[in-house]
Amino acid sequence: MERNELKGHGSMFAANFMWGLMSPVVKFIFLSSVITPTLLVDIRLLGAAALFWIASLFTKPEHVPHQDLLKLFFAALLGIVFNQGVYTIGLGMTSPVDASIISTSTPIFTMIIAAFYLKEPVTAKKVLGIFMGAIGAFLLIMSNGDSASTQDGNIWGDIICIIAEVCFASYLVFFKDLISRYSAITLMKWMFTYSVICIIPFSYTDLVAVDWASLDADLILALSFLVFGATFFCYLLSPIGQKHLRPTVVSMYCYVQPIVATCIVVFYWGTSSFNLIKIAAIVLVFLGVYMVTRSRSRAEMEAFEAKKKETAAV
Repeated sequence: MERNELKGHGSMFAANFMWGLMSPVVKFIFLSSVITPTLLVDIRLLGAAALFWIASLFTKPEHVPHQDLLKLFFAALLGIVFNQGVYTIGLGMTSPVDASIISTSTPIFTMIIAAFYLKEPVTAKKVLGIFMGAIGAFLLIMSNGDSASTQDGNIWGDIICIIAEVCFASYLVFFKDLISRYSAITLMKWMFTYSVICIIPFSYTDLVAVDWASLDADLILALSFLVFGATFFCYLLSPIGQKHLRPTVVSMYCYVQPIVATCIVVFYWGTSSFNLIKIAAIVLVFLGVYMVTRSRSRAEMEAFEAKKKETAAV
């Protein structure tokens, strides 16, 4: 495995590990009844935008042409506003179990979109890997169903979560070339700025109505983790993975999230325990990721066909 590819895998694993921690933290925040889903989106976007602009002061400036700034606007819509923002709102309407199950569809959507847009081959190994990972994630989620669910599913919340996953899959595919041209800080300072501009006009009233002084220490700590860890840190790492890995491989790392959530349920909440089903599910997830990683890309397929023709000609 090449060094850049290894860096991409490490970045995506770390980002999705943090996103896996995010789910129970969001659940805790919503139980407080002080922070609404829309308000939580505002806090994450504003906090991350500020952090990326501050970080940009300590990095080498990069010139971004106007046409790329326009593309970054649409990247922000798909990758942040319609993904993280819309998903958080959907999570507030439906059950965590429903939302988690829906999130396992991301690699499927990514594979389909990449096949049409990037002409990436849909190989048997890739399909089997995605299927294995999805089954493993599904088993993990369902094994924690009783302890993870605090409300019934809602059809509109489920639909919103599905839209969020399709948007993220589209973002991974459509903007891969753009992401490879700039540093993560340059990309994210603009994308989060655009996201704030898009969403604040619709939620400004909720934002100014909050009595910030009344928030307790645990809630402030949870919000700080979401802004610094599950937003700034994750979106700093994610573009690194997108630069060095294929979109379908990047999307497969979403299956790490239910593994992390399961470990929290077992070791922190103590409302569940490891059993053969959980162990088998985790093995399936990692085998699925490995198989998709090993499947041939379009470039590899073309090189293989070219070599076959050369051999036949000889």
